Amino acid sequence: MGKNLVFEGRCWKFGNDVPTDAITPTDALLRGPQAIRENVLRSLNPDFPKQVRPGDIICAGRNFGCSSGRAMAPKALIAVGVSVVVAEFFSRTFYRNGYEVGLPVLELPGVHDVAADGDRLRVDLEKGLVENLTNNRKLAASPPREFLMEMLRAGGIIPLVKSGKFRGVGTRNDPPS
Repeated sequence: MGKNLVFEGRCWKFGNDVPTDAITPTDALLRGPQAIRENVLRSLNPDFPKQVRPGDIICAGRNFGCSSGRAMAPKALIAVGVSVVVAEFFSRTFYRNGYEVGLPVLELPGVHDVAADGDRLRVDLEKGLVENLTNNRKLAASPPREFLMEMLRAGGIIPLVKSGKFRGVGTRNDPPS
């Protein structure tokens, strides 16, 4: 369980209220994995599915991943190489689904104001720190709970359970929410 939880990459900036239907359009879901990759976030930024590269970072406003509880949305972001999503606030379902499938997500109030599309960002998930390497601005929040970090290090909830190290929420001084 030694997955590196520090990420550096190009920022793709999105606004508030990004629904899972925009992340993974229904018609693409029906056509299979390649169609999903070709259409991820295309309705909000047509260049995104063509130009996103492994290690890139999404920065968003409030309520990222709202609308349906489509678990395919965080999986699609992983499939196109997104390393981490940082947002002012996530839909609770997207937040949970992200960790369960191994997509790092970090809630950080004010982050939307410190990054621009194309900036180079570094995100240290364990410290809850986002650094904009383009404009030298930094912002910190509380890091995710240790249980969530363990889930990410394992690659998601299923690999964590299979590892035999899963002990449930509330372990290791991690109060239930």
